[in-house]
Formats: sequence, C-alpha cells, structure tokens
Amino acid sequence: MSASVVPAVAVAGEGDLDAIAILEASVQDFPWTRRHFADSLAAGHRLRVCRDGAALAGFSVAMTVLDEAHLLDIIVARPWQGQGVGAALLRGVMDEALASGASKIFLEVRASSEQAIGFYERFGFSRIGLRRGYYPAALGREDALIYERELT
Repeated sequence: MSASVVPAVAVAGEGDLDAIAILEASVQDFPWTRRHFADSLAAGHRLRVCRDGAALAGFSVAMTVLDEAHLLDIIVARPWQGQGVGAALLRGVMDEALASGASKIFLEVRASSEQAIGFYERFGFSRIGLRRGYYPAALGREDALIYERELT
C-alpha cells in the first residue's frame, strides 16, 4: 500500500464479486453477501472498486432513480482507511450521479458510526431523518440516520 497514491476507481464486474464480498465481511459485523452484490450488479446498480495491484482497497455501490441517487454501500479495507480511498469512491459516486441526471444523493448510516457520520458531514451531507430499527445489531436492531446532499 502506498499512502500517498490513491488507486484509481474502476467499474466492477462479476469477477470482482468474490473480493468485494470478502472485503465487506472483513469490515462489517452484518455484511452483505456475495448474492446481494450479484443482485445489485444485475439490477444495474453502479459498483466501483479501488485496487492496489491485485488487492481490493475499497468499493462502492450506488443507484440512481430518476433525479435521485442513493449510496447503498461504501467500504474501505482497514489498511486503506484514512488514506483517501473512501473520498475517491464517494466523489466518484457523486460525479457519476450528477452526470446521470441526479440532483440529490441520499444514504443511511448507523446511528452509532461516528466515524462514518463525520466522513459524510465533511462532504456536505445533512441529516434529514431517522429510520428506527433499520440495521441488524448485536442486541436487536439499530437506528439509521438518513443523510442527503444536493449535487452541483
């Protein structure tokens, strides 16, 4: 890993799904399965990856419906966290959403995830709502905060 150079973001394909699912499971307590990612790809959602050589540094999953985009998942491998990979992926999602005609982007984030909340707020996302019991959690369910950002 080179901390000074963020890998380029590229379009993900079927051949990336195993690595994406493995990375997701290594970071999330309640990960999506490979099948979730395959279904997203089949549905036309935008899956993007950042690779450091053969190693997967991060990925994102987003969709656009009419004039609204939704960030469904964004994960950065632990060695790459804080190195700009998440920022590159998020900028790519927002740029692509804007280019496809979206005027806003939405996301949900665990209410307990202070690191992720801070990350999104640094990118100009504003909290607009709450989804009670949205995420599975060790002791039942956890609320999600809903965030929105205008795309310009």
